[in-house]
Amino acid sequence: MEAVKETKRIARHKRIRSKVIGTKARPRLCIHRSLNNMQLQLIDDTTAETILSLSTTAKSVKEKSGHGGNIKAASFLGEVFARLAKEKNIKEVVFDRGGYAYHGRVKALCASLREGGLDF
Repeated sequence: MEAVKETKRIARHKRIRSKVIGTKARPRLCIHRSLNNMQLQLIDDTTAETILSLSTTAKSVKEKSGHGGNIKAASFLGEVFARLAKEKNIKEVVFDRGGYAYHGRVKALCASLREGGLDF
């Protein structure tokens, strides 16, 4: 059952990626969600370069949030990531939800990113 769900998610992600392209001025915000953690990356697709990445396994996030697979950790990760993006003068991004449904941890993450000042 899980293999079918993951296969469908990957198909959705491929469909999304065919339309979403990140540039230097507006990089792609890519998320990956697992049962225990979340990862975020800002990617410039024109040069295939990762500008910024952060995960719930990072020391600065893990100390404050504890378990990385819940809504509280996703919200805190969004706050920290938005702050780091602001330091790099990034205000606008293109959102790539990775084929995941926009609810729960993904929705909480987006809300905290928007509160932190990122526009997407």
